Amino acid sequence: MCCLREVDDPHKPSNGTLHDFVEMLVIAMAAALSDCDTIEDIVDWGRTKEPWLRKFLVLKNGIPSEETFLRVFRALDPKQFEAAFRRWVVGVVGALRGGVAVDGKTVRGSGSGGETAIHMVSALATELGIVLGQEKVASKSNEITAIPELLKALYIKGLLVSIDAMGCQKSIARQITDQGGDYLLAVKGNQPTLLEALETEFIDQSGCDTVKRHGLAHKSRGRIVGQIASVLPAHGIVDLADWPKCRTIGLVDSLRQVGNNESSFERRYYISSRDLTAEQLAVSVRSHWGVENRLHWVLDVSFGEDASTVRKDNAPQNLSLLKKIVLNLIRLDAADNTKTSLRRTRKRAAWDDDVRLRILGLTPL
Repeated sequence: MCCLREVDDPHKPSNGTLHDFVEMLVIAMAAALSDCDTIEDIVDWGRTKEPWLRKFLVLKNGIPSEETFLRVFRALDPKQFEAAFRRWVVGVVGALRGGVAVDGKTVRGSGSGGETAIHMVSALATELGIVLGQEKVASKSNEITAIPELLKALYIKGLLVSIDAMGCQKSIARQITDQGGDYLLAVKGNQPTLLEALETEFIDQSGCDTVKRHGLAHKSRGRIVGQIASVLPAHGIVDLADWPKCRTIGLVDSLRQVGNNESSFERRYYISSRDLTAEQLAVSVRSHWGVENRLHWVLDVSFGEDASTVRKDNAPQNLSLLKKIVLNLIRLDAADNTKTSLRRTRKRAAWDDDVRLRILGLTPL
């Protein structure tokens, strides 16, 4: 609540203000926690739960209409909302350890009706599964411009920041080390000279003891994935003038089989400013790609983000952040020992006032 009060009210006083802005955000947050994925659901839930909400909110003029909620989310400054979100995360999480995975996702539903779908780059703390921040990719641009802005807003000192090949840029590597972090960058064809140097070195050293390797296999839901990670020192291979403090080059070979289908093979190369063992590389790469299941898949399947029909102005970006706030609230709920799925947790929050109150931490009037 304190962080939300730092966000400017987008209401125009000249039009008359019937509903408190922060109260509207709290209603939306409580509704999203309670398995509501659309503006219509938020309003219906708010009207149903109005007696419960009045224990914590004044609600001078009752529950706002769909049009009012939509108008506020369209006008709400996403930069201010994002800044308040980051301050809240820092306050509740404190010092982080481990890695930060930076990855992008297109909010597909925001692209219908003649509107261009927005693309969001998010940072996920891989150990906690907590979203640290998000940055919208500007129209007619790409992740290369959004990633530096996102990193600039984060405290990454001592953390390993992993980014896919789109973010394998010299300026981004330098920014990460300048901010006191370490990078783990996937290398593909957008850096042809670097990729060729890595390919050549691993071929030349393939039979030597200098290559450190680590293998593992994982089986889940009818899918079997075998992985071999290999590392070599970067000294003499990577130009430190281009890639500051680079210490490790890596290779990850993956063989995947789903059911009785033919297996598929994939080879990926990496550079890192941290002196990684083969096992650490394997774990870090696996943690990075976990963002697909722990964030992107959750937003699509559990929160219905791609199915959203909200498209105008700042609304898609603000509603995406609202869902990430709720995701963080659920994952930060230390009192929940049931280990249930996120979907079931949201349903329990919808059914049980005590569960909802515990997760939100609201204070009665």
